[in-house]
Amino acid sequence: MTDEAATSIWMQPEERERSGPGRRPGYSREQITRAAVRIADAEGVEAATMRRIAGELGTGAMSLYRYVPRRDDLFDLMIDLAMGEIELPDGPSGDWRGDLTLLARQVRAAGLRHPWLIALLTGRPTLGPHLLRVHEFALGAFDGTGLDIDDVTGFVGMLNDYVHGAIRREIGWLEEARRTGLDPECWKRDYMGPYVRQVVESGAFPRFNRTVLDSRTAHLAPEERFRHGLDRVLDAIAALIPSLRPR
Repeated sequence: MTDEAATSIWMQPEERERSGPGRRPGYSREQITRAAVRIADAEGVEAATMRRIAGELGTGAMSLYRYVPRRDDLFDLMIDLAMGEIELPDGPSGDWRGDLTLLARQVRAAGLRHPWLIALLTGRPTLGPHLLRVHEFALGAFDGTGLDIDDVTGFVGMLNDYVHGAIRREIGWLEEARRTGLDPECWKRDYMGPYVRQVVESGAFPRFNRTVLDSRTAHLAPEERFRHGLDRVLDAIAALIPSLRPR
C-alpha cells in the first residue's frame, strides 16, 4: 500500500481552484459530494461514479480526481455529508435516555432519506467531522451515569447495532416494495397471507402462530416498531447503569 493510499481524506488539505476568464471551472469537495449524493439517492450508490458525477457538473472525470483522489474518499465524504444532516443540541441534556432516543430517530431519518448510507457506514471504518460530532454526542449522553468508558463505548455500539439493523431491514422492505410494485401491507396480505394462513391452520408451529395471532408488535407501523425496539434496548442499558440499579 502506498503512502497516498493510506492517507485519510480528512488529512488531505483541499486545494481550491479559482474560476475566471480563461480558467477551467473550479470545484469543491462539497460540490462533488453533493452531486454524488443526489445520484446515489436516485439510482443507488453504484451509479455515483466519477464519470457520472463529472457529467452532472459539466466537466471531465479526470479533473475531479484533483479534489477527490479515490472512490473510497468519495464514500467517506458522502457518509459525512449525510451525517451532517443529523440535528443535535450542542451538548447532551443530562437525560441520557432522551438524548439517545433523539439521536436514534435522527439517524433513522437520515438513513431512510439516503438508502445507501447505512450500508456504507457499517461496511467501512470512517471518522469524518460530522460522524465524530454524532459519536461524541452519543458518548456524552452517558456522562454522570457512573459507567466506565468501556461500558459506554459498548452501549453506544449496541445501540448503533440496533439502529443500523432496524434501518437496513426497513429499507429492504421498501426496496422490495419498489421491485414488486406491492407495498408492504399488500405483500403481507396478498402474497404471504395465504401461505401464512396455511401454516397457522396446520398447527405445526405453535410459537410462530402466537406471533401471527397474538403479537401486537408484529403489526405496528414501521416508526412505532422502531421505537418499541429502541425502548427495549434502552431498558437493557438502564438495568446496567449503577445509579439506576435497585439498592
